Amino acid sequence: MKRFSSALLRLVLIACASALVFAAGAHAQIGAAPPPPTQANPLPLSGRSAQAGGVTATESPVPGTTTSVNTVNPTVSVQGDYAGSTKSASKLPFTGKLSLADAIRRGLLYNLGTVDVTNALAQARGQARGARSALLPNFSADVADTEETFNLRTFGFNFSFPGVSFPALVGPFNVLDVRARVSQNIADFTALNNYRSAREVARAGQLSARDARDLVVLGVAGQYLQVIAAAARLESAKSQLETANALYQRTLKQQSFGTAAQLDVNRSHVEALLDQQRLETLQNDFAKQKITLARMIGLPPNPDYQLSDDVAYAPAPVLGLDDAIKQAFAQRADLKAAEAQVWAAESALAAARAERYPSASASADYGEIGMPSDLRPTYTVSVTLSVPIWNGGHTGADIRQAEAVLSQRRAELEDTRSQIEGQVRNAYLDLESAANQVNVAKQNIDLMEETLHQTRQRFEAGVSENVEVVQSQESVAGAHLDYIDSIFAHNLAKVSLARALGEASDKLGQFLSIQQQP
Repeated sequence: MKRFSSALLRLVLIACASALVFAAGAHAQIGAAPPPPTQANPLPLSGRSAQAGGVTATESPVPGTTTSVNTVNPTVSVQGDYAGSTKSASKLPFTGKLSLADAIRRGLLYNLGTVDVTNALAQARGQARGARSALLPNFSADVADTEETFNLRTFGFNFSFPGVSFPALVGPFNVLDVRARVSQNIADFTALNNYRSAREVARAGQLSARDARDLVVLGVAGQYLQVIAAAARLESAKSQLETANALYQRTLKQQSFGTAAQLDVNRSHVEALLDQQRLETLQNDFAKQKITLARMIGLPPNPDYQLSDDVAYAPAPVLGLDDAIKQAFAQRADLKAAEAQVWAAESALAAARAERYPSASASADYGEIGMPSDLRPTYTVSVTLSVPIWNGGHTGADIRQAEAVLSQRRAELEDTRSQIEGQVRNAYLDLESAANQVNVAKQNIDLMEETLHQTRQRFEAGVSENVEVVQSQESVAGAHLDYIDSIFAHNLAKVSLARALGEASDKLGQFLSIQQQP
């Protein structure tokens, strides 16, 4: 009876162990099952880079400071992230003198416009790597050590024999499973096209980063020129103040000799005070312009530095308009980014359509399972073919979204091409207008200074009052300001043309006449 009981108990234990092994094997097979087919991931509707800010250079006609000349009003507008930067002085030593090349180098490294786009590019590259992972094999390994007890009554062992007793609980049993797994998509066209789309998006991000560098060059170079123009206005105001003070002292002297009236003294004194006020205003503007430039390139936001370069007037390089447009189409990074966005949208549409195609995958695992003292090798190999039949219209919805995205991206590409051509043409118009303005302003300075010289002689000879001298001084001051603005406008137009052609940092040395200040 004891032998029978022992044999029956062993049979029950073997059955329970077999059930446990079967359960473990079923679990391994489920764990190695292929993933569901990859769904298409349509891109956002707009493919344009979402940059927080921008840089624009404009030249609008405004009435001149003199009655004989109408001038252009050149401005550099920097918005959003492009107006800020991270600190650079601790990373890149600064001597206190800033050249144009150094300003651009610091801007390219530390301006927030390039920093933010670089971070967005890293994110896009990470998304591309994530999409690629769906095409690569997946390897994993696991170890499961299980200790269990079984209630035999739950398996139906709820009976008894005379002289034989069955325990209600059996165990504990220790089962060890050591296993390696591998799975691979054999044919998944949705995943393949999703990867192609993500790769093009990452490439578009890289091109957008290059375009952001051109915007930084435009912003920093334009602001540098604006500081130079502010410094020139300040020097002109100092010269005009010296002239006004000299006239005031001369008028006082003439009054003491009885050859000038008190009205002449008051008039010359008022002119000197106005020039003093103008000088203080220009000093304030000069300091603010320097702070703005410092903010863009990572220097401390104060005006305690000097510009080491001056940019004189020089004719623009000879380049035909048609050739310039062709060069811009070939070099502009934002146009290439728009093209990459179109290709990404085409791949996203192909991924959506591929949801209707069958997909195949394979998986396998190998390991040893059993009691720690008696492990047995087991393996599972499976190949799955999945044929989509109906998914509730999800595929059709993805296709329609992808078609809308592709249509939008193509429209944006055409708009970008038109925008680039418009920028090149505008730069050429500004160049021609500013060059003519330089010539007119220079001639006007000569005429106004000659007029001032004659009016001074008439006043000193007592032929006229000093009102004519004051008016002539105002005209000379206005002519000098017109000339300064025209030089600034011409140089800014060349910087805008360099940006419009693409690869702006490589063209500044050819377009600008940079001279070191003494």
